[in-house]
Amino acid sequence: MTKAPKESPKATNGNEDNGAGKEASGPMLSVMAQYIKDFSFENPGSPNSLRPRQSSPEISININVGANGLSQTDFEVILKLEAKAQDGEEILFNVELTYGGIFRLQGLPQEAMQPALLIECPRLLFPFARQIVSDATRNGGFPPLMIDPVDFARLYQSRLAENQAGRQTN
Repeated sequence: MTKAPKESPKATNGNEDNGAGKEASGPMLSVMAQYIKDFSFENPGSPNSLRPRQSSPEISININVGANGLSQTDFEVILKLEAKAQDGEEILFNVELTYGGIFRLQGLPQEAMQPALLIECPRLLFPFARQIVSDATRNGGFPPLMIDPVDFARLYQSRLAENQAGRQTN
């Protein structure tokens, strides 16, 4: 029998028997809860915004990730998705979703905590948030907006580079 490598935490949904009373054998990442923290869908030009168009609207999507400590092992991870569709100056729809999850991280080395919180946790939340946005745009009278998968590792690396560049200019 082989053990999982230390760099790869085991993800659980928080409902498995975690061996209470036994010492954890390796790193663990558990999803304790997930929820909509804030949600808004706007269709300001309806019903005119629903008419057929000659060209596809311009769609902009912004994604942000944040994490807050709740206890020594529990963290709230926030995934914020913003999507806006415009046809020229006319806003067709605007969706803002703040989707949260509570995660329990145990047995991870300190240097692995931030990457786990800002890469792995949002990766687990993303499919659910993506579905909410898709359903909202469809229910708003538009084709469902299917946001492409996100490379949270690349997003994390670019944020680190931005922070380091900001420190060097100060």
